[in-house]
Amino acid sequence: MSQPSLDVVVARATPPSPVGPCRVRFPDPRRADANGLLAAGGDLEPATLLTAYRQGVFPWPADGVDLLWWSPDPRAVLPPAGVHVSRSLARTLRRGRFRVTIDAAFEDVVAGCAERRGADEATWITPGIRDAYARLHRLGWAHSVEVWADGALAGGLYGVSIGALFAAESMFHRVSDASKVALVALAQHARAVGVQLVDVQMPTPHLESLGAVTISREQYLHALALAVARPVNFTAAPASGR
Repeated sequence: MSQPSLDVVVARATPPSPVGPCRVRFPDPRRADANGLLAAGGDLEPATLLTAYRQGVFPWPADGVDLLWWSPDPRAVLPPAGVHVSRSLARTLRRGRFRVTIDAAFEDVVAGCAERRGADEATWITPGIRDAYARLHRLGWAHSVEVWADGALAGGLYGVSIGALFAAESMFHRVSDASKVALVALAQHARAVGVQLVDVQMPTPHLESLGAVTISREQYLHALALAVARPVNFTAAPASGR
């Protein structure tokens, strides 16, 4: 049985703007420790973030320290053509309950990802992280996938696009299956516009159930070098029939 196709609407097409030189020098990602921690310090300027992603590094605040940089081994990726859609999720997609957009409500998606899931659960998405990615979005580098139900934001995800790389940062749901729909939509759109590498950073049972796989850091860095060198317009309207 074929996988249901989603109607994904790009709300705004913003070509990436130049960000200038990076003032931060990252160590070789192969020098990260056993937990994937590579460095501390620096800043969250657009040029710094883009340089980090191009080198296989991402920010992840932890233990009250805002500026920590990571390059885990192994690395979790979601093959755009290898997303697993269960029978129940396929039924959900066919019902047509959800509407999917790209870049219609970026800051609302980030806010949704930052919501605490429980009274004792902290969020790693600090105000500094939110501001930094909102700025990247305005510059055309960061993008969101929104899933809507009955006119309200039901879930979504956000990340950074550089060439044929999409580095997913976080996702959330307020309605059952909405985050799964966002990932399926991301993979479908990635295939349509030519994204080859979808980085999801760390493996989780939820991501693995949707087809995420782990590869070594060395394999990731090789795939990354090829992906970022390929020109891809993430907010291009996909050609019909693709």
